[in-house]
Amino acid sequence: MVCLSVAALAQSTPAAKPAPATKATRVPGVEVKGRREDTRAKLDHIMREVDGPRITVGKRSSSAPLDLQQPVVDEAPRELFAHLPGVLEADPQTPVRLDLAYRGFGGPNALGYVAVLQDGLPIAADRVGAPLIAYLPMAEAVNQVQMVRGGSSLIYGPSAAAAINLVSRRPKPGEAMTGSTEQIAGSDGLYHTWNTIEGTDGAVEYRADLGYTHSDGDRDNAHASVLEGDGYLGWRPSQAVLWYIDLHAYRADAGDPGRLGYPQFVADPHQTLTPFNHDWVSRYAATLGNEIDLGDNWRLESKLWASYEDLFDRTAADQSPGGPPPPTTTLQDQIFRSEGLDLRLRKSWGRGNAFTAGLDVSQDHAPWRQWTSGDLSADPGDRTGATPRLNEARRSDYAAVFAENVFRLPDRFHFVPSVRIEHEGVEVDEGVAPPFVSRPLIHADAGHDAALFGLGIGNDFGKGNETYFSVTQGYRPLGFLDIASPFTVAQPRALDPSRSLAVEAGVHGTPVTGLFYDAGVYEIDLKQRVETVMVDADPDDLADIVTGDVRSRGFEGEVSYDFLAAKSGKRHLIAFADLNLQDARFTRSDIPGQVGKTPAYAPRTVAKAGLTWREDNRFSVGVSGVTSSSAYFQDSDAASGTGAGFVPAKIPAHTVLDLAGDIYVTPRVKLIGGVRNLGDEKYYARAFVDGVEPSPGRTIWAGVALGF
Repeated sequence: MVCLSVAALAQSTPAAKPAPATKATRVPGVEVKGRREDTRAKLDHIMREVDGPRITVGKRSSSAPLDLQQPVVDEAPRELFAHLPGVLEADPQTPVRLDLAYRGFGGPNALGYVAVLQDGLPIAADRVGAPLIAYLPMAEAVNQVQMVRGGSSLIYGPSAAAAINLVSRRPKPGEAMTGSTEQIAGSDGLYHTWNTIEGTDGAVEYRADLGYTHSDGDRDNAHASVLEGDGYLGWRPSQAVLWYIDLHAYRADAGDPGRLGYPQFVADPHQTLTPFNHDWVSRYAATLGNEIDLGDNWRLESKLWASYEDLFDRTAADQSPGGPPPPTTTLQDQIFRSEGLDLRLRKSWGRGNAFTAGLDVSQDHAPWRQWTSGDLSADPGDRTGATPRLNEARRSDYAAVFAENVFRLPDRFHFVPSVRIEHEGVEVDEGVAPPFVSRPLIHADAGHDAALFGLGIGNDFGKGNETYFSVTQGYRPLGFLDIASPFTVAQPRALDPSRSLAVEAGVHGTPVTGLFYDAGVYEIDLKQRVETVMVDADPDDLADIVTGDVRSRGFEGEVSYDFLAAKSGKRHLIAFADLNLQDARFTRSDIPGQVGKTPAYAPRTVAKAGLTWREDNRFSVGVSGVTSSSAYFQDSDAASGTGAGFVPAKIPAHTVLDLAGDIYVTPRVKLIGGVRNLGDEKYYARAFVDGVEPSPGRTIWAGVALGF
């Protein structure tokens, strides 16, 4: 609560004759009371309690403004998510695939449990049918990274583990035209450039950026190039209305050096067994948006969006060192055309209360085609001499309506009930089946409806402290492969979608200048976990089955302290640390001996820490690190393969450090540089039954940024 005392002050006015003396009269003070839940100190670490039509009070959230941490350039997911407790990024060897694990859910074999969005809209290839993340905006385009835990991410969807939202940069109100360019070079042939222009002109606001990155990688055929362009144009006819167009274009092509058996990884992690494999990604997205204050404390936000994404890859069998090349390669093309509407309404009422409701609908068409070709260097679109191997027409539909209200109660309590009604449908029609399966062509569809409920309770106490407690249901819609995998003789199956119940309780706050803390416990119970497995140890015969029920519980805490904050100057020395301790187990399974085993990508310990020293508009330097204990790479908790192709049951523990900094030479010239994987850790974070994917070694980079 904020108390302000207002006193009336009398001041005489000069006149020709002085006024008669009067006795001073004391005016009683007036006490004005208001709420200040969203202080600047809190917003550096957590989301706003009511952010437009989104309510996060009573839930556990995180907010990481990138301007407050060490510089992050190009696509660097580990550094981008450095301030999100417990989030593990799998360090992909190419930029065309992002795998996130959190609280025992995620990894390459468990898509859909962590949702990733940009400005509140999904960036998965198909949010329902194939939730692959093949695109991530460059860090310079991102203003802050937000995360809402568990089923409490009903704000954005039903994800069981978390929803992560990347908030794009926008011009500041009234900002004159400004621009900047970055030119960076580094080891392994790294070149990166980022160029931006933004500003306002009366009622018009605009921003455009263009970025490009190329790297040769630290393995043969590990080269990658990424080109990204973004455009934003907004019009504010009044302070209460904003119309805008948001455009994103992204293209990436990357070699795929392949996976190694563990003995091969130990002998030489830089060797390449797939010199002909390659991946291409093209993605284009457009959003027409409107934000309007309707009066009487009503606010409407609407987004009409469309996206196109093409994932093309060329994959041949492994080539033994010094051996002949494989005779053929598989060409694969997955196209995703998506359209949607996101409509949200908020009514502020009473003293700090707010009601929100919304509608989220989308439709996706996702044809999937494969060919067998003798041209090991075939480019996208080159089908010369290729033989059709697979052709599927796929479609998904999604719709959700939701509502939520925060009630402010006496004694600084708040109560937040929420509901979300979901509908999803998927459909697969096969025209060509793989030649190695003998079965009828697939014609399958499935649809499900779900009602999800949530409840949040909290209390503000002391100076800047708050308790939170939430119970929320979650849901993982069935994907295309869940209802019918083309790579198995099994016929389409009727599976039930995975459902979750997440419970979270904790306390966070900013009780002392410069200090933020958050500590809590959680439990997530997931029913009907679906996983892709091999049938009879045949890598060409894959099926999605229900592996059972999973329970993940643990502790998650973080602390951040600015040692110089009390001096109220421009310099800051900020240390942060966070810790996630979890115990994940199968509690039920149809697979004999599965109960009690640990799910894949569920390390017992994930810890992050860092130190940043900066002075506003002068310099910034920081180091951050993440450490993960060992984790099983598959739900069976078993090793795979023999001989040179052997893969241990566990991904080994590893610790990785990153260092970055910048310094202003003049107000418009800034030197920038850093070192990724400072200790040149030899490790891997992704493993499959046919091998491990070595993570990148040390990369040193430096450059200059110019502003105008």
